[in-house]
Amino acid sequence: MSRVLFVCVHNAGRSQMSRSLFEVEAQGRHQARCAGTVPAAVVDPQVVSAMAEIGLDLSGRRPVPLTDELAQWADLVVTMGCGDRCPYIPGKRYLDWDLPDPKDLPMEQVRRVRDEISSRVAALVQELDRQSD
Repeated sequence: MSRVLFVCVHNAGRSQMSRSLFEVEAQGRHQARCAGTVPAAVVDPQVVSAMAEIGLDLSGRRPVPLTDELAQWADLVVTMGCGDRCPYIPGKRYLDWDLPDPKDLPMEQVRRVRDEISSRVAALVQELDRQSD
């Protein structure tokens, strides 16, 4: 079982969508958490709406700060726009997904970000499944 940590700046959009989509795709075969380098107070309402459209409820989720403990927990850290603010821990595998921050984007663009994340998550879960075989 792989442990994946999704990290973005505010933990209010991309990383929340990634974690939720990953949990559905992995169906318990792998674990996911998410965090932000400068967490917002709440998950972006547009993100909550976009995810609700596909049957995923993020209304109860809260942004959390990125900690050393969370980073140590992960086998793989997927960063999304946090740049130098994301800690580097030797021995961890890192992926950087260059995705726009959905904050303040029109709903149609939030949906595009969600759908792009969904595609990347599906590919990542397939890769992790192959590695664990």
